[in-house]
Amino acid sequence: MDRSLSAGRPGHVDNLSGRQLPRPGVASGDTTLWPVDGPGRNLELCHHGPMVSRWWQLDAWAGVDLVRPLVGGHRNEVMLASRGNQQLVVRRSKRSFESLAWELSLLEHLLGHGIGVPRVVVADDGRRHVDGVVVSQFVEGREPSDSLDWRRVVDTLTAMHELTTGWPQRPGFASSRQLLNTDRGGDVRLDAMPAGAVDAIRAAWQPMQGPECVVHGDVGASNIRVDGDRVTLLDWDEARVDLSSFDFASVPEEVEVPAATSRQALRTAGVAWEAATCWTAEPDYAARRLAELYDRQASMASANDKGSISIS
Repeated sequence: MDRSLSAGRPGHVDNLSGRQLPRPGVASGDTTLWPVDGPGRNLELCHHGPMVSRWWQLDAWAGVDLVRPLVGGHRNEVMLASRGNQQLVVRRSKRSFESLAWELSLLEHLLGHGIGVPRVVVADDGRRHVDGVVVSQFVEGREPSDSLDWRRVVDTLTAMHELTTGWPQRPGFASSRQLLNTDRGGDVRLDAMPAGAVDAIRAAWQPMQGPECVVHGDVGASNIRVDGDRVTLLDWDEARVDLSSFDFASVPEEVEVPAATSRQALRTAGVAWEAATCWTAEPDYAARRLAELYDRQASMASANDKGSISIS
């Protein structure tokens, strides 16, 4: 989960309010990343320690200079960089070689079909990454701010889903359907969670329907850039093959989405995914999401009970 000018967010989207949930700064080597005040701001380092030696892989890109760290930091290190007058973003992925190759091949495919994604800058010898370090072009634009912007986001996601029907699953990952019967996939570790939490999460996923395809996996305002009519989707670190509806869980309620599930069930399933995928990597955040899941399911059960009483 990165946060940079071309990848990331300051926190996950609160599916109830549509606001970004705060998340703490995280240690990264000899530096610590903390957010500055104000929504939608780029996040910078409060303390600059020696770091260039930790990015020796950048020797493979002649002329690329590090400018400053950017928050991400939730799971990957992200840096703003430059090459002459060109701004770049440098990310160190923690994914396996096979998983990262899947992501980069996906981005290449989407870019070739007109979908807005960060353009990878290959190393001088043609490699797309060097030991997990990826360089991409800086993406201009702003976060979506109104219904028109979000309708464009939905259109972009829908086009991406149609382009990736039948795409192979990301190595090491599993879909929500698979996770109804297995405990691990990607960052999800259901075997590390309390049994009651696992039951609640699987119950939230059970009603989900629709086609399987690539899902971005982390659709939130700070992972999107709007520039005129152009929408660019950032931070594909959590992309996988799953039900397309998952990508619409955080879209504002007033914007219509092509999902075969009710918006309430869709948002609840999205909250359940956040709790599951963050349980080991970001436990405090995951605990908040799990508490929200319990509240949502209790409210839904109460509403169903009232409906049953009125009918009888």
